[in-house]
Amino acid sequence: MHRARQRAETRTREWRHRLAHEAARLMAESGIRDYHQAKLKAAQRLGIDDEAALPRNHEIEAALREYQRLFQADDQASALRERREAALKALEFFAPFQPRLVGPVLEGTADQNSPVQLQLFADDPDAVTRYLDEHGIPAEGRTRRMRMDRERSEVVPLWIFSVDGVGFDLTVLSPLALRQAPLSGVDERPMRRASLAQLVQLLAEDEIAGYDGSAPPR
Repeated sequence: MHRARQRAETRTREWRHRLAHEAARLMAESGIRDYHQAKLKAAQRLGIDDEAALPRNHEIEAALREYQRLFQADDQASALRERREAALKALEFFAPFQPRLVGPVLEGTADQNSPVQLQLFADDPDAVTRYLDEHGIPAEGRTRRMRMDRERSEVVPLWIFSVDGVGFDLTVLSPLALRQAPLSGVDERPMRRASLAQLVQLLAEDEIAGYDGSAPPR
């Protein structure tokens, strides 16, 4: 019985590994942005119906980084740089709302399908709506459910638009959320966020790394 359990555990680990890499491939090649959708599609493609074998989001993200490094290094690095530079302009533009960059553009996994994701902070969410209208930006309004901490979720305003072929995704939060970031859907920890100054530093570090060839953009 012990050996049978060991074999089953080994098989499950192997399936998790295969599913993580197949989900990463689907995200990289098909433009799928949702981890849950990617892992379910990967399971369907590989004919694996064991829920215990479904990888965690952070396992898929690690496999995605590896796939991009091996097969998409130049194209992905170019798309990432373009989006980080677009994010820089957006952070300057939305300065009245203390914006922060989050998501794949900050984490370094963004590609040509990735939007620039920003968090804006306002006591009055309609202030962002007025700001967009005043500057003639035709944005589509939606909502998004976010986990603010381990016990609390909120439905918050979301605005989507594109400029010069780059998509933007603006989540509007209470200024109180500046103190404690919402939880990431990747690892369920507080989201990593970057201010304008932090992004400027990151771009400078990327440029230095590019000159000496020491590392790809993070």
